[in-house]
Amino acid sequence: MASRASRVSTKRVYSGRLINVDVDTVRFPNGRTGDLEMVRHPGASAVVPFLNDPRSEDPQILLIKQYRYAAGEFIYEIPAGKLDDGEDPFACATRELKEETGCTAEHIEHLYTFFTTPGFTDERIHSFMATGLSVGLTSHETDEFMSVETVTLSEALGLIRSGELKDAKSALTLLYVAGFRLGR
Repeated sequence: MASRASRVSTKRVYSGRLINVDVDTVRFPNGRTGDLEMVRHPGASAVVPFLNDPRSEDPQILLIKQYRYAAGEFIYEIPAGKLDDGEDPFACATRELKEETGCTAEHIEHLYTFFTTPGFTDERIHSFMATGLSVGLTSHETDEFMSVETVTLSEALGLIRSGELKDAKSALTLLYVAGFRLGR
């Protein structure tokens, strides 16, 4: 028995601005074949911006409150965005931090890279934390409706606990930074 699946063939059934959809014929580890619908995504970067020293008692961070059509409401998120073709995840995090919050950072540190939903997409998100911020002007895209909100890390964790922060990439990254980088 093979240790993993292998692609036998692929057919592009949709090409879009953000995603592509393929139907892959796959040989599974048991030798059988089947078709899988796969959402192809270039990946993204997400960043937790710290306004002060992350080791302080209860550091302040920036969250975005953004309208998301798929969710049908405004939701809390950390700044994030899709990788441009060939773009380095660090460069994407730097760009998205500036576009969405207006901030630049003295230091941006990679935290963790994860699959969003590997049952049907190859999307990976690269998460970062940013410190030493300088505030400037935002440059939101025409389809972005958001505000930047300052909260403490404990308030952000409370938003996760209460279910008010519903965005998975943001929740995972905030919990990661609190638990593994800051030991809270």
